[in-house]
Amino acid sequence: MYTASRQGINAYARVGLETGVIAASPHRLILMLFEGARVALSSALVHMKNGETVAKGESLSKAISIISSGLQASLDVNAGGELAQHLYALYDYMSRRLLLANLHNNPKYVEEVAGLLAELSGAWEMIGTAAGSELLPADATPSSAAATTGVRA
Repeated sequence: MYTASRQGINAYARVGLETGVIAASPHRLILMLFEGARVALSSALVHMKNGETVAKGESLSKAISIISSGLQASLDVNAGGELAQHLYALYDYMSRRLLLANLHNNPKYVEEVAGLLAELSGAWEMIGTAAGSELLPADATPSSAAATTGVRA
């Protein structure tokens, strides 16, 4: 019985997430990626503390995937110029630090990356507040502030 209700809850959560992604503006999608990476890193730290090697590796892999296939891949280095190039390099650095965190079971590396992501996320939130981009529908063009960072819509 517990398994069946758990499956229903998981299905409901997936539908809610998918609906949120479909309805989100490009700016909100980036914020969702930051949040997903943050949750994965928090989970990895718990698994490190509990000695759960496999779960730690899965959480770190998820965070790396979000950073490289989500955040880094969303950059348009040509349009974003120097800022986008620096962000690209920073995301690359974060991914490498997380690989080392997994290899050496070092929570300090995970905390370092979590701090960097928190700073970037905070800056991204301020861009949205200043530009009002969170009010844009999903099919709207990104705000000029988002465009200058080189993030693809």
